[in-house]
Amino acid sequence: MSASPHEHPQLGPPQLIEVADRVFAYIQPDGSWYINNTGFVVGDRSVISIDACSTERRTREYVRHIRSVTSAPIDLLVNTHHHGDHTYGNCIVGAGTIVAHENCRTELLAFGIPGNLGIWDPVDWGELTLSPPTVTFTDRLRLWSDVHPLEVSFVGQPAHTNNDSVVWLPDQKVLFCGDLLFNGGTPFLLMGSVSGALDVLTSVLASFPATTIVPGHGAPCDPGLIPVMAGYLEFVLATAKDGLAAGVSPLHAARETDLGDYAGWLDSERIVGNLHRAYADLSGGTRHVDVVAALTDMVAYNDGRPLSCYA
Repeated sequence: MSASPHEHPQLGPPQLIEVADRVFAYIQPDGSWYINNTGFVVGDRSVISIDACSTERRTREYVRHIRSVTSAPIDLLVNTHHHGDHTYGNCIVGAGTIVAHENCRTELLAFGIPGNLGIWDPVDWGELTLSPPTVTFTDRLRLWSDVHPLEVSFVGQPAHTNNDSVVWLPDQKVLFCGDLLFNGGTPFLLMGSVSGALDVLTSVLASFPATTIVPGHGAPCDPGLIPVMAGYLEFVLATAKDGLAAGVSPLHAARETDLGDYAGWLDSERIVGNLHRAYADLSGGTRHVDVVAALTDMVAYNDGRPLSCYA
């Protein structure tokens, strides 16, 4: 398959990092729109994959890296949430069973297969078939790789989405947290909750005695990233509070906001979508957020240019 017509010349190749014995993080630079991380755990007779990639090309490359380590079949695939960069490649991974929170299945079926909507640079998605989770849970589920457990648990409330789950490996002290954390990138809460994400960071993620965390985007890290992300979410909520008090739109508030230390993070235009969500949170949490309108405002914030996507 040919490379994307919008290939970023400065992006390096994916990195396969063994973060613990037979536990691998698959890191895709640079972690911007639709360029996510995955991971897998190798057992004696099977592999458990944590998420897929966004396009056919990227997911086939991920599977090739798995095959560089083991020939064991990929029996299980865990989706941390429904967003396409983590789920569109489910069909390419080819796992016998796909596991996720029940809302993940609902949202993935509602959103359907990918397309080019004019919000992002066009993407060569390849030949993809919608492959929703086949086993769902409401609270938590324990999987096993040989004698080692993988604790898959719903975070309990909307955060990045309404269906975020984490995968905790207690024996290895490794936490795969999906898009609850971005390392070097701007988090995106439009389809979840800014206040909910802040609560999850400080009360759920911080409770794990992890030595290594694999975020949904960016390099593996330690728990020190949690308060950094929390600081950004507090900044978003404070900006939204001021915007509501002034009676201005989220787009207007974003344009008047100095991002300060966060200006250098990837995809800074997400401040607009995050403010749309924060306005709703601060208005009682029941206010409807028009996702298409928010994304359109993000393009406007980007001077009318589609958002950069190199998937």
